[in-house]
Amino acid sequence: MAAPLRLYGLKALVTNAASGIGEAASRTLIKHGATVLAVDTANSGVEQHYKSVKGIEGMSANLTDPLRMPALIEAAMEKLGGIDILIIDFPLHIEAPLDDADEKLDSLLQSRADLIMSICRSALPQLQKSPQGRIINIGFLRSVFAMQGSEAFARSEQNLAAITRALGAETGEFGITANYIQPGAIMTPTSRDVFKKNMELRDFCIAQSAARRLGDPVDVAKVALFLASDDGAFVNGTGVLVDGGRRSS
Repeated sequence: MAAPLRLYGLKALVTNAASGIGEAASRTLIKHGATVLAVDTANSGVEQHYKSVKGIEGMSANLTDPLRMPALIEAAMEKLGGIDILIIDFPLHIEAPLDDADEKLDSLLQSRADLIMSICRSALPQLQKSPQGRIINIGFLRSVFAMQGSEAFARSEQNLAAITRALGAETGEFGITANYIQPGAIMTPTSRDVFKKNMELRDFCIAQSAARRLGDPVDVAKVALFLASDDGAFVNGTGVLVDGGRRSS
């Protein structure tokens, strides 16, 4: 007898979903019964990418302007008819991996915070109507940071943890959970491009992982499935590291 689908009848909005972690999460959710709207930028090809995938519809949108998030949620409602699960990631545009002294990190963290809070508050009225409202924030990849960027990487996670705790406190009374996933070195198309130019960084990331390998997007997607399902109903305001474990120095 087949196991019941864990997300049957639920509707999910996944951002930055044309490839990498967003794509893996979208495909994992539909395998467990959800209907997914996969959103990415206009030049991502997201609409064509999912054209023949049952259960997923691709949609292009502005993912860099917090003021456009209400319009994104409105468009999502027209397509989905409701939102139960919100998996949040935003595309980054950096010229080179950030080190601990890089002053661009402050503006990057502020931009991410503004985007997360805008999309969550825009979606909150819909999530309140859901029997299983879920917010799942995805942290920056390790490949965003240089070998000398370990403190900046840790700071980015601490920043996301603070945002997520605030969301969890704000939405918990409505039965909505808000959690984050902090990926380590995951081999996404973005990471692959970085590692091709900097093999030393790739080797550093592998050496720093207790698993001694790079992760796959599906490793993150499986954790997102847990947090989105009823299994994660009493997990709120916290984070899960998906990095294969960190070696002690």
